[in-house]
Amino acid sequence: MKMSFLIGAIAGAVVVTAGSAVAGYHMYEAAHSAKVVSSKPLTRTVKIPRQECHDEAVTHTRPVQDQNRLVGTGLGALVGGILGHQVGGGSGKALATVAGAAAGGYAGNKIQQKTQQGDTYTTTEQRCSTVYDLKEEPAGFDVVYEYKGHDHHVHMDTDPGSSLPVKDGKVVVASLKNAPSASDR
Repeated sequence: MKMSFLIGAIAGAVVVTAGSAVAGYHMYEAAHSAKVVSSKPLTRTVKIPRQECHDEAVTHTRPVQDQNRLVGTGLGALVGGILGHQVGGGSGKALATVAGAAAGGYAGNKIQQKTQQGDTYTTTEQRCSTVYDLKEEPAGFDVVYEYKGHDHHVHMDTDPGSSLPVKDGKVVVASLKNAPSASDR
């Protein structure tokens, strides 16, 4: 009987010691960590630029050799003068010739202008513009943790898990983004 008593006493001592160790660890852990209440992933929208191009038909006017349209004006005046000379008689013949030359010069000028404007050619040109695609990307975590009976918020780059370490009464977070510790609040 003494042996079973001794085994029972040793087993009881082991259970008490283990229970004390677990309770001590929980007390140590509670004093050296803050419980994470929630951890919400955050995202941000990023604009990504890219070039978008297409071909476009472009009409050009050929360069003009005779800017003042002298050829059209001269030929028009010549033809108008000849026709005016045919119309008039006597002293009116000179007046009709001059009037025909003036009208023909004006008409020749306008005909050459219209011809020059209609002298076009078409090319295909590439037109490009910058467009933006929107993309959602991770922006860390909004973490709520409990320390000394109060809830605190902090922004972290990574998910902290179920608890945050505490050292010298302050929550230690390696990846905080400009957030004060629990003791600063």
